[in-house]
Amino acid sequence: MVVELIAHIAQVQSFTAIALGLIIGLGALGACIGIGVMGSKFLEAAARQPELVPLLQGRMFLLAGLIDAAFLIGVALAMYFAVANPLLSNVMSAATAAAGH
Repeated sequence: MVVELIAHIAQVQSFTAIALGLIIGLGALGACIGIGVMGSKFLEAAARQPELVPLLQGRMFLLAGLIDAAFLIGVALAMYFAVANPLLSNVMSAATAAAGH
């Protein structure tokens, strides 16, 4: 019973580690691509209409902050699962319920 519990805990932790890598990696990739595309479009718009640069620049920085905020929310969720994994408590409660029966 104890060996099975340790195996289940190790499996949950390994799948959690893979998920954390995917969340952070794909989130960073998406944020980088989004900011890169936005920056290139800003430069195109600034070259076409230089008089709109102050307006476009403010909006560009606002969108850059929103893109980074979405990525940082993903990082915060990943760190939550890395530090206080709620899935492990489910495994522990299922093991105690099985031991009680």
